[in-house]
Amino acid sequence: MTVPAHHDVALVTGAAGGLGAVISRRLAREGFRVILSDIDADALAHVTESIDGEVMALPLDVRDPTSFEQAIEAATARWGGLGVLVNNAALTRTTPLFEIGPDEFDAVISIALKGTFIGCQVAGRHMRAHGYGRIVNIASLAGQNGGAATGAHYAAAKGGILTLTKVFARELAGCGVTVNAVSPGPLDLDSVRALLPPDRLAAVVGTIPAGRLGEPDYVARLVALLAAPEASSVIGATMDVNGGLYLR
Repeated sequence: MTVPAHHDVALVTGAAGGLGAVISRRLAREGFRVILSDIDADALAHVTESIDGEVMALPLDVRDPTSFEQAIEAATARWGGLGVLVNNAALTRTTPLFEIGPDEFDAVISIALKGTFIGCQVAGRHMRAHGYGRIVNIASLAGQNGGAATGAHYAAAKGGILTLTKVFARELAGCGVTVNAVSPGPLDLDSVRALLPPDRLAAVVGTIPAGRLGEPDYVARLVALLAAPEASSVIGATMDVNGGLYLR
């Protein structure tokens, strides 16, 4: 396998905060050149300024193929191409099942599931043409167990991401492009704590065999591992990071 010079150029979606920001920082520390992307341009600029290394901020709407194409053009113009895509962008809602309206359902699905599909499709074409690439899709325990602490639409989107990962992995495996998923359980993030009242969060933690929320940087380290050239034989896998909450 020939590894191109731009193999370390990584695009992270949903990078303006939460897990996306943690992943971006870890990739930069690991020596990747990182394009942080998000629809929230102001928050994105703030996170980007806090990261040491070769990084750039790029507003991006994951629901728009043209937006992804422009991001790849920017990566190519600056660093010669795109070697890694981390599909992390999502919209999390905890609305009770029978209270979810059609518009909210569509919004959650379009960002997490449709956005991941478009990212895999657009970046996959680019990577296939260059004979190299690493795509890491951020799924969730919710997509594996039905999402006891999240909305049904979020769980459905994350479950769909696990299936898309397998479909794209099979399609691109012979082209030097790997596609894998990381499936975190509840993480120790402000965004997670903001979703659930303290008593409900405590109840969730009580069900985790490890007895604690997951460490976001551990997820980020796993993403960096899957993004490396050495991970060429890891194809279509789902890596669980859930403290023993879901065993398979």
